[in-house]
Amino acid sequence: MFYGWIIVVAGFVVQLLNGGLLFHAFSAYVLPLQAEFGWSRTILASAFALVQLESGILGPAQGWLIDRMGPRKVMTAGNALFAIGFLLFAHTSSLTSFYVALATIALGSSLGGFMPISTTVMQWFSRHRSTALGLTLAGMGTGGLLVPAVVYLIQLHGWRWMAMCSALLIACITIPASQLMRRRPEDYGQRPDGELDQQEASVTPPQAEPSFSAGEALRSRAFWFLSLVHASALLIVGTVLVHQIPHMVEGVGLSQTRAGQVVALLVVVVIGGQLSGGWIGDRVDKRWIIFIAMWMHAVAMVVFAYATTIAGTMIFAVLHGAAWGIRGTIINSIRADYFGRRAYATISGFSAMLIMVGMTSGPLFSGIVRDLTGSYRGAFLTLALLAVLGSIAALAARPPLQTSSA
Repeated sequence: MFYGWIIVVAGFVVQLLNGGLLFHAFSAYVLPLQAEFGWSRTILASAFALVQLESGILGPAQGWLIDRMGPRKVMTAGNALFAIGFLLFAHTSSLTSFYVALATIALGSSLGGFMPISTTVMQWFSRHRSTALGLTLAGMGTGGLLVPAVVYLIQLHGWRWMAMCSALLIACITIPASQLMRRRPEDYGQRPDGELDQQEASVTPPQAEPSFSAGEALRSRAFWFLSLVHASALLIVGTVLVHQIPHMVEGVGLSQTRAGQVVALLVVVVIGGQLSGGWIGDRVDKRWIIFIAMWMHAVAMVVFAYATTIAGTMIFAVLHGAAWGIRGTIINSIRADYFGRRAYATISGFSAMLIMVGMTSGPLFSGIVRDLTGSYRGAFLTLALLAVLGSIAALAARPPLQTSSA
């Protein structure tokens, strides 16, 4: 059996808990925290922004560590910090302790989650890269199916109990799963995608990949265009993660339970998008896929801004979920297609510094607009326009030319 598929399964499991307990679930903590401490929506959005900001600032250093030490050590340390962060979160008593807990969670989830996992998958796959990454990222989407359970358990036992439970699950599952990560297939006598038999090799011979250094990638226009479109997409993704449940409860009039069900629908569609996006991405020009997905993001936010019934929120969930799932898989795999495996983690780390601007400013901007106007509509419409502009960057991100030194 090709060991790369074991890595995909391990990555899926880690992403599942990261998505189900933090990424998708953060919105479920907003109203309980506001009720207990009286913090404004802007403060809570700032906390989420802190998580993403820290990940972005540490991106280059994190990428360097992964390229030098390998994913297993980095992920083990990261997931230990991830569990500790939730323990601190469960004992939050002030805004300072809240930020300390979130900073620890951010560091742990970043070191133990997406970047080392995606880097490892990129190393082990070439021809089936998008498919493998789509399967792995589906763990993040599948984790979103836990959101209704998280909402229910918070209502039943309180948010502190849920945070303690999260710490226990992270410690018992993600740390063992991290031990299955391996740096490169060549270190274990294998090649990307596994050994080809003679018949398959004669039909689809392996092609040489580009081999850019981090410096060479940073000097290419493709790097900056990809980072721009990624940042514009995460303006919307970050905003939805933080504000979707509060908006559906206060702006649309749904109950928290019904809002959690809409989130579950969104997550199901995300999973379908990740799986189908991986398959399509191995066969169709990725730039056009991203272009269409960005327009779907834009339309979804317009629908969400004017939604007054659960039907409107469901239309939003389908459009946004499909765009997120498909685009999220493709935009990460295209970076490896363009720059190769040589310094993928470091290149992704520098890209993270740029795309975190979208992940942090979107929720913060929307929180400020909500506090000032009492509505999210103006913020959502602004983000829709920025998504349309980002779609142009997708088409401009043409494959970079390989330099002679690469």
